[in-house]
Amino acid sequence: MKFSTKAYGEIEIDERQRVRFPSGLLGFEKFTDYALLDARQKPFFYLQSLEVPELAFILIDPFLFRPDYSIDVGDETLADIGLAGPEDALVFAIVTAPSDGSPITANLMGPVIISRTTRLGMQAVLADPRWRVKHDVMAELAASRK
Repeated sequence: MKFSTKAYGEIEIDERQRVRFPSGLLGFEKFTDYALLDARQKPFFYLQSLEVPELAFILIDPFLFRPDYSIDVGDETLADIGLAGPEDALVFAIVTAPSDGSPITANLMGPVIISRTTRLGMQAVLADPRWRVKHDVMAELAASRK
């Protein structure tokens, strides 16, 4: 299927790239259909709305820069997206990349969780005080490599 995207214009989307968020994402609840795309700049991904071409989120695997990252979400919540277990989960953090040169940050308080098998997703809200909505990706990556 062809879809218009914010980053790449019109592209072909494979059915395996489609992800549905039954409850949407925080602040974007009415948009539920997305495609998970590789970004040209590794290690980032795009979560592109299939309903509104201008709506896309930059994602990153939080374990790349925070190996100690953990999420505590109830089994019943994860069952809503058909998550069979931790090995079935794709976990991402939403990235903010300001155009003014400010640090690139990632939201570790609100991870995006996707089931590999059902291709259903959700955004969790974590209560763990270690995780904030703005973690400096480059600073934490450098600290994790020491």
